[in-house]
Amino acid sequence: MTTQPQIKNQTNNQGATSAPAKQTVTSRGTTTVADGVVAKVAGIAAQDIPGVYALGGGAARALGSIREAVGQKDLTQGVSVEVGQTQVAVDVTLVVEYPHPLQKVADDVRDAIYAAVEDVVGMEVTEVNVSITDIHIASESDESDEKTAAAKRTDDQSGQREARVS
Repeated sequence: MTTQPQIKNQTNNQGATSAPAKQTVTSRGTTTVADGVVAKVAGIAAQDIPGVYALGGGAARALGSIREAVGQKDLTQGVSVEVGQTQVAVDVTLVVEYPHPLQKVADDVRDAIYAAVEDVVGMEVTEVNVSITDIHIASESDESDEKTAAAKRTDDQSGQREARVS
């Protein structure tokens, strides 16, 4: 007689409890996909869409900035999932870059999340709710920051070339 092992809720590094999202049992073993993995797949898919400036509301983005400063990026920021046995619903909050059309960005994010979760995770997506909480307008300080970063990259590359030549 074969018995199925009971899967207990697992605790991650921050102390939050995450139940397994999907468990597949085959004759060769069991595969379990955690809810956080589904959220991360959805977050990655959303961030790849042109016009998406950031994921999450104001407080989540502020906390995300602090995390990024110490080298940890939260790919699930602004994404929440509700997972059943074979289906998943996703809620995503985002900031769109001006002047991208808001409805087109929302539709593209929705399509990308549907495709990514169904392809990568193998679960049916029942709905993707998109909330646009803000738009980002590029300012002169953003442009000067980008120019400074580009100049630094150019200087770094020149320095690397000189180091190889000497």
